[in-house]
Order: sequence, then structure tokens, then C-alpha cells
Amino acid sequence: MAMKKALIVYAHQSAGSFTAAAKDAAVEVLTAQGCQVEVSDLYAMKFNPSATADDITGEVKDAEHFHYGEETMLAWKEGRLSADLTEEQRKLSAADVVIFQFPMYWFTVPAIMKGWIDRVLTMGFAYTSEQRYSQGIFKEKTAMLSFTTGSSESMFSSNGINGDINITLWPLQNGILHYCGFQVLAPQIFWAPHHISSEARSTMLEAWRTRLQGLLGEMPLSFTPSDSFDCERGFQLKEVIEEKHKSEDFGLTVGTHLGKRIPPNSQIKSGV
Repeated sequence: MAMKKALIVYAHQSAGSFTAAAKDAAVEVLTAQGCQVEVSDLYAMKFNPSATADDITGEVKDAEHFHYGEETMLAWKEGRLSADLTEEQRKLSAADVVIFQFPMYWFTVPAIMKGWIDRVLTMGFAYTSEQRYSQGIFKEKTAMLSFTTGSSESMFSSNGINGDINITLWPLQNGILHYCGFQVLAPQIFWAPHHISSEARSTMLEAWRTRLQGLLGEMPLSFTPSDSFDCERGFQLKEVIEEKHKSEDFGLTVGTHLGKRIPPNSQIKSGV
């Protein structure tokens, strides 16, 4: 069996943080299983999160009406992306599994990680209008979110003040990872480590280590296949599929819910 390669995209300012410990555990356990692991330590790299024309070497096609997506796609095709983007795309191309390790900021990823997503996942390299979702460019790769929260699990429940965590994760897991074709594993959520004892934090890390030992064999989360949508109807769900699910209690997914209750835990557990 060929050696598996993993990329950890890591965003935390402190080497002494719980997030750093989670990243270190992943490096250690995956390496022990024979994986080749690379880490993009975004703060240490001083990664620039701003998507601008500086990401392109040479002349842009239309400076007056600059369109970042089109210009970077052309630059990618012609080998004219900036060196930092070329290096991150190299890491991503080589990886079989990608772990995004971060503290949740404002219900999403930190700005520096969002900048990595905006700049590295360029049109053409990571997606096209024909190659996205279940037909996406990275459909042979696996990706997952691993993150800490500031709030307790109960606050992210369906009757909690923050709202259902499944809804919170939908834009990240469907709108970014699945959009690019990744097989998306259930997230690793470290609930409010700052507010628990050191012993409880150690237990969290040990559970993560245990999961990592079988991570490469896990089943991904379920998403509605691309061919379930009708391009002639504005990419709405095909009528035959909608009719088939009329009698179901739950919608298909968090986003494609058909006006029904969303499937419980579908963004945090596989097989749902």
C-alpha cells in the first residue's frame, strides 16, 4: 500500500495552546501509522489572508475590472500564481487527507484560515462549474474540521442559545469542503476546553488520539449527489427525488431540507 500523505492546515498563535496540542497529537499518531505529514502553520508562516492582484505574477488580463476568480484561474493555468500559493497548492495536491485545525472564531474559521481557503482553493485548481460537489476535483481526497469552541456543547444544541451546530457547520463542510469534492469526515469538536479541568482536557486529547488511529478508514458524512439536481431547473432538486421524499419526516440535508425538519446530527456523524 502506498504511503498516505496528510496535510494539517493549522491556525493558532500559541504553541502552548490546546489547539497546538491537538495538532501535535495528529502529527504524532498519523506519522506513527506510516503517514507522511506536512503542517501549514499559518501564523508562523505569516500567511497573508488577503486575496488581491498580488497573488498573480506578471500582467493581469483586465486590471480595470479585476475579477479575482478568473484572473487566478488563468494564472494557475499559466503557472503565474505567487510562490506562497503555488507551495500550498503543492501540499494540497499531494495530500490524501486534510485536517483543518483551529479555534472557532465567530462561528467559523479564523480570518487567516479563511484567507488560506480564499487564496489557495482557486478556480480551476480546486473547482470548476462542471467539477464541484460530488463530481468535485478533490473527490479522491478526505478532509475534516478539528476545532475548539468557546461555548459548551449544550449551547450549540437545537434548543441552545447558539443554535444547532449542524447548521453552523453547513457552510464550511458543504459550501467549501464538499463543494471542492472532498469526502468530508465528521468533525472533531473539542467543546470549551478553556472552561474544563486539565484532566478533562487530557481525556479529550486521548479520545482524539484514539480516533486518529482509525481515521483513514472512517466513512464520510452524507451529502445529496450532484446528479440529484436538475440544471434545467436552476439546479433545484429533481422532481422525481422531491416526490420520493414527500412522505419523509426529515429533509435531505441541513441545506436541502424541503421545508421539513433537518436530519439530526447529519453534519457531525457519518451514516445519518
